[in-house]
Amino acid sequence: MNRQRRQWLEQLAAHSAFIGSAAATGVASLLGTGCTSISSHTASGLGPDASTALGAPPTGLLPSGAQALQQAHLSSAELPPPPPREWRAAWVASVAHIDWPKQAGLSEATLRAQILDIVQRVRAMGLNALILQVRPAADALYPSRLEPPSEYLYAQGQPDSAFDALLLWVQACHAQGLELHAWFNPYRARHPSARQALHEDHVARRHPGWVHRYGDLMWLDPGQPEAQEHSLKVIADVVQRYDLDGVHVDDYFYPYPIKGADGRELPFPDEDSFIRHRPASMGSSQAERAQWRRGNVDHFVEQMYRRVHALKPGVQVSISPFGIGRPDRRPAGIVGFSQYDQLYADVERWCERGWLDALVPQLYWPRSRPAQSFEKLLDYWLAHNPQGRHVWAGLYTSSVANGTPTAWSPDEILWQIDRQRERQASTGHAHFSLQALLLDRGGLARELPRSRYAQAALTPAMPWLAQGPVPTAPLAHRLPDGRIVLSTVSGAPARRYVVWRRTRSTASAPWSLEVLKAAGPGPNALTTLPRAPGAADEVVVVQALDAAGREGPHQAFAVGA
Repeated sequence: MNRQRRQWLEQLAAHSAFIGSAAATGVASLLGTGCTSISSHTASGLGPDASTALGAPPTGLLPSGAQALQQAHLSSAELPPPPPREWRAAWVASVAHIDWPKQAGLSEATLRAQILDIVQRVRAMGLNALILQVRPAADALYPSRLEPPSEYLYAQGQPDSAFDALLLWVQACHAQGLELHAWFNPYRARHPSARQALHEDHVARRHPGWVHRYGDLMWLDPGQPEAQEHSLKVIADVVQRYDLDGVHVDDYFYPYPIKGADGRELPFPDEDSFIRHRPASMGSSQAERAQWRRGNVDHFVEQMYRRVHALKPGVQVSISPFGIGRPDRRPAGIVGFSQYDQLYADVERWCERGWLDALVPQLYWPRSRPAQSFEKLLDYWLAHNPQGRHVWAGLYTSSVANGTPTAWSPDEILWQIDRQRERQASTGHAHFSLQALLLDRGGLARELPRSRYAQAALTPAMPWLAQGPVPTAPLAHRLPDGRIVLSTVSGAPARRYVVWRRTRSTASAPWSLEVLKAAGPGPNALTTLPRAPGAADEVVVVQALDAAGREGPHQAFAVGA
């Protein structure tokens, strides 16, 4: 283990007072074995009965002297209840320092401490996923050979160019049982908040023909095949190098229209690429150019989906479009901006073709806006989902108690979560953005774990991403040093373990739920099971989850003193 990684993990362990001794044990195991853990909420259940030994050690993997734990025979009525499945996420925007980092040029130690603190607080709120913006404007919040360091992170030589913020976010999230989704802006090349000169390796300097100025923005031309290919390569590079749970893009395809000094919309300057790259059979009308632009965006979305899954089939692809659909298909009474005609995003087509694993429409309006009804729009997207992908509501949590005349009450977000849950086909939601929760605006961050997130939830499964049989029932062994390790020997590799535990002596004791990140991608990797604080004699029920979230069979075993 290199010095930098050990320093990071030792800092993680030093903060264990915030996360409890079970999670601290998982951090300690990171230093020794590379596995991670999370302690979570409780659920009710019935008691165990211990009996025979479980399984045989995987050949050549366990050290000499490892002993299989005793199996605990539980009836179906005695097994813990299945945990709920719901995506509970928040966007972490780096552009303009919205969420993180709050300024550029911070030291590595400060950034590590911030990442750790944020992830711990997010887990305490009851969230189970973060969507981290890693490419805000043709730049990178991670070491990249394709794009320059982001000015939203790096300044005045701090942190060092080799500092890998994305790796630390992945490690910290997985140590707390959270998913980490990498968020890319495929076409924005420069944001108005930018202050530094363009880096010499920026695409606008290396390939100026790919980039257009549009108002106070710089934008990669979606009609330039080389520009599309560059963005796809950036995404593929990150998928290959990092242990991501998902890839995410939002609503920025072609830019939102900008008005000139005369009040009229400025045309996007893609005349040259339209002439060069349109099909020979296509004319030059505005309607045909709109069709061509939608085709460019369709191509990117399809290629992103296919390439991500060709590299790693279990990595999820999610898209968060503007919340209102095509004008010709909208429910009665719904009015508003047309992304189909202005951003050239044919979201309904992507859903029909199955070019995404989850749709996260930005339903950013309160109940007082019936022309953009939350319930009608959510129902619309659920109805336009023939491939049965997940639909997760994007919530505008940043409007809560934000000091403006139109600020929302926190009850608005709670109401929207309740309405989403009434629809069984909608399996989660995401908050834009994390800052509103970190600041606890309106007391929402305190209320969520008391009420809507009082019970922990696993992220939803994606069975269409599954490969092969489900993981087998886990094996459990006690090592000579006292550690207990979990493993599977066949079926799909385990990505996570779901662990329920309770004391053996009290039949009415509640089950506590933990989610452990599996130690490795292959079968037979050993994952350390943290000891519960103060538990001398307990029963543990374990299931392995594969990368698609499918559950293997339960296995119960006894853990003595």
